[in-house]
Amino acid sequence: MQRLENLWKCIADDLAMWCCTSATLDFKRVKSRVEHEGLSFLTITLPAFAKDFEKCLEQGYVDSSAFVGFQRRQGPLPLFLGGFLNQVFDRESGLLLDDPSIDCIFAVRQLTMLCGKMLVPCSEERERAAMEGYVRCEEEVQEADESIPSDTLMEFRRISVLLFSDACSAVDRLLSSGDLRPRHGPGATADRLRGNAKYDQREWPLRLERVFPFSEHVLPRWGYYNHQQARVNFLEPDAERPVKVISVPKTLKTPRIIAVEPTCMQYMQQAILTPLVESLQSRVLPGNTRENLCYGFIGFTDQEPNRHLARLGSETGHLATLDLSEASDRVSNVHVVNLLSRFPHLLEATQVTRSTKAHVPGFGIIPLSKFASMGSALCFPMESMVFLTTIFLGIQNALGRPVTRSDILKLRGQVRVYGDDIIVPVDYVRHVIDALSLFGFKVNVNKSYWNGKFRESCGGDYYDGQDVTPVRLRRPLPSSRADGPEVISLVAFRNLLYFRGMWRAASEVDRYIGKILPHFPTVSVESPALGRHSFLGYETQRMCPELHRPLVKAYVVRSVIPESPISWMGALRKCLSKDGNQPFEDEQHLERQGRPAVVGIKLRWTTPF
Repeated sequence: MQRLENLWKCIADDLAMWCCTSATLDFKRVKSRVEHEGLSFLTITLPAFAKDFEKCLEQGYVDSSAFVGFQRRQGPLPLFLGGFLNQVFDRESGLLLDDPSIDCIFAVRQLTMLCGKMLVPCSEERERAAMEGYVRCEEEVQEADESIPSDTLMEFRRISVLLFSDACSAVDRLLSSGDLRPRHGPGATADRLRGNAKYDQREWPLRLERVFPFSEHVLPRWGYYNHQQARVNFLEPDAERPVKVISVPKTLKTPRIIAVEPTCMQYMQQAILTPLVESLQSRVLPGNTRENLCYGFIGFTDQEPNRHLARLGSETGHLATLDLSEASDRVSNVHVVNLLSRFPHLLEATQVTRSTKAHVPGFGIIPLSKFASMGSALCFPMESMVFLTTIFLGIQNALGRPVTRSDILKLRGQVRVYGDDIIVPVDYVRHVIDALSLFGFKVNVNKSYWNGKFRESCGGDYYDGQDVTPVRLRRPLPSSRADGPEVISLVAFRNLLYFRGMWRAASEVDRYIGKILPHFPTVSVESPALGRHSFLGYETQRMCPELHRPLVKAYVVRSVIPESPISWMGALRKCLSKDGNQPFEDEQHLERQGRPAVVGIKLRWTTPF
């Protein structure tokens, strides 16, 4: 804990120098509260302070409800971080200054959010609360489905056809022709098949068989049908394997809840995912002459457009950033059925590849009204499509008339969805929030911004056009080289500190890393070595005798792919499913497969660039 306190002090000293103030008393307060409250002060209490700070930036003043638990003396501002806050708000009135210090805004956020996203396990009580929240969310989804007016659903269907007719029609034709290329993802599965074992799957639901026959999508060829049929368990709907709901570390306050899909479902979900995402992101689809209407409104791989719009919104004030709570778990299957009602093949494909029940620890097996939780390959694209349709439904309500293709085109570059990160024009915010709420979604008002000059989206935080994104410590500090992931994370953290100008803090981290890694050279950003990044270039320790290029002695990331044997049938299927005629990158892919069982570091000579 003392190491974290020292790191906080070094960062505070750096930022205090920027802002011409002192953080000495602030550090004493941190040290005292950490002594009494432990790690939770850094990971829960200070991030709550940051949320209050952002709320005050949004509303333009500090009120008595903000910064609970922090001492005040005169006026609404707390004494903690007072030297920074005094350059953002007026201490007596609490009003936002006409020209607040951007450096101080960044400093407050950096010092309060440093450990807010640290990956540490939650307590058992918080784990149970998260599972209870999952079940309660399922009940609320059912209630929301019943409360949506029929005329609203009819408009929802009309707008979805308007937005996605080109993209979904292309996927619909592909599904009708059966020209799919299913594949296995790298993650865990509910039936515990990993790596190459996924190619020897022995379960196949009958409702999946109706649309995607096992013989066509799993067997290498029809000639093997009789050989394999006796070894495959075709499951009736009531015997299907449920998704397995698990928690993974997110923050000390709450875990992230995901659902692990059965192998067969995940396999065919991936087959739909690839052409669907390609169609949604294509400007002009094959066979069409007009522009794909949904192009530019949805993102799946590049978050930079969202960050650009968030920066623009913070500068001009005409764009709002909205954030949804429990976004994935609140997308109902009713939403998806209405979304795809005009695309029968795509609708049927999404329904048969959707798991209908979940095993929740402490609650047993429950039926699912949601379309899918995080863990399904189709969760992300479907939620994005549902959110975008609902947004334009809200815009239609604001216009007071049916939204047209021309209306949608005019809003390109002003409306964008990346998962649950939503950007809309400020003029339509209230109507969009009402439409989202009507469909059962919860807008997180504490992380949604449209009044002041602060905006955040897809990991980018901005105030008045300036980047105020904090550098976060993602993992606990390592104690030895054996803590491979923690060492790798700390090196990345050090380099982010350096490039954000917090050089004293970066030097302090250098000293700490130097005790763990005897070899920690200065290298370029492109180097595979775990080393210091610098504006001054890289160092050279020797020349390679064979290739005559510079080398440095450094630690590099070493991952061990687990052994994963495969049967001859599975090997044949895997090789035939490879895209194109290119060979597999790993020559041992039939012997080793899956996510690395161990991620560590290894000392060797490597290039510094």
